[in-house]
Amino acid sequence: MISANLLKFYINGEWVEPLGGSRVGVENPATEEMVAEVALGSVRDADRAVAAARAAFPAFTTWPVAERIALLRRVLEIYNDRYEDFAQAMRIEMGAPVEWARGAQAWAGQVHIESTLTAAEEMVWEYSRGNSRIIYEGIGVCALITPWNWPMNQIACKVAPALVAGCTMVLKPSEIAPLSGALFAEVCHAAGVPAGVFNLVNGTGPEVGAHLAQHPEVDMVSFTGSTRAGTAVAALAAPTVKRVAQELGGKSANIILPSADLAAAVKGGVEGCFGNTGQSCDAPTRMFVPRAKAAEAYAVARATAEAVVVGDPTEAGTTMGPLISKTQFDKVQGLIQKGIDEGATLLCGGIGRPAGLNRGWFARPTIFGDVTNEMTISREEIFGPVLAILPYDTVAEAVAMANDTPYGLAAYVQGAVDEARAVGRQLRAGQVNLNYPDWDTFAPFGGYKQSGNGREYAGWGIHDFCEVKAIVGYGA
Repeated sequence: MISANLLKFYINGEWVEPLGGSRVGVENPATEEMVAEVALGSVRDADRAVAAARAAFPAFTTWPVAERIALLRRVLEIYNDRYEDFAQAMRIEMGAPVEWARGAQAWAGQVHIESTLTAAEEMVWEYSRGNSRIIYEGIGVCALITPWNWPMNQIACKVAPALVAGCTMVLKPSEIAPLSGALFAEVCHAAGVPAGVFNLVNGTGPEVGAHLAQHPEVDMVSFTGSTRAGTAVAALAAPTVKRVAQELGGKSANIILPSADLAAAVKGGVEGCFGNTGQSCDAPTRMFVPRAKAAEAYAVARATAEAVVVGDPTEAGTTMGPLISKTQFDKVQGLIQKGIDEGATLLCGGIGRPAGLNRGWFARPTIFGDVTNEMTISREEIFGPVLAILPYDTVAEAVAMANDTPYGLAAYVQGAVDEARAVGRQLRAGQVNLNYPDWDTFAPFGGYKQSGNGREYAGWGIHDFCEVKAIVGYGA
């Protein structure tokens, strides 16, 4: 589904013409065809949107919490009505396999709104402590800068908590994958979100994103993207001392303990790494296996990779689509070559497209064995279907290598429950997953170290968009 509003911005409750004439093509990465154009905003467009959000804030933030929850529930109803439109939009803009677009990408937006609603209903928004009244209230005008790899996941887990917290906002989606963002603005309009509360301006990070980050009328920036871009956002935001919440890069470790069912653990780890074509910040891209079982692990990993069906996203049997762009394709190819050059054992995959695919930014599912912790493929975030397997001699060694990274977004441990729990406590990551659990949208999501700060999802996200006020002497 391609919105008719891609050449406009949603500001103050209306679709408006950009103040400049810049545009960029939107490519379907599975076909390399340009399917639409999107307007690129300017500093002046961002200023218009911020002004609308600032004007709307005083009235909206005083809405009773129950009314803000009811508003978000209407957003969810309209979103569900257009669920298939979102799935098809992300199939087109990302090249996501259609079943993945429905069951993961579109579903992520739905489940985040649902979780936020539950958390908002359960949250104690104000309470007395002694002679003081403690109140959670919206922080103000928020700039929401979201990436291309999980468009609705990131839009929903920022917009939903900001809305129920009583904030107003300006959303800048990725200009690479803008189709779903435009649909979400249409949903907000149809749901009756008041003028100025939700605004959308497309544009590049260096222009619109940077201006929003440093804008004196923006109270908070919530950014998801690379660590490099995140540090730039933080630096721009610093002079105005605004809150900055960041979900940045990752190089997540997956420790397979000697007590694990090796075949099941390796298979699950490969599938987790390759999901979304490897374009997930929390993907388990470093697999640690007992050295004595390395050969067996390699065989299972290779067989799992060979079962991946790379191809046309419109086909129901396709399990892996393309990378998002030529830029990303070239980056992944370069890092695969780096792994070969630095002496890792190429177990499967490698340079180039899969056999039979001559167009589209499709990469070969690639697995390296005999990787050491010093190799580039073990240290840099690749953001593609590339798995590094590192053998270890002791669990203590595996933990030390897992923690020897500037990142700390997610980690994974497979093995006997008590042992996995003990290892999980030692890992320096914001979210540790034991034995491939179901996704928990009520668990806090965010990183240690250079993977960011702040926490998203459900109540954790709501708190990030709130200020805490104490009225002392209020009375019991």
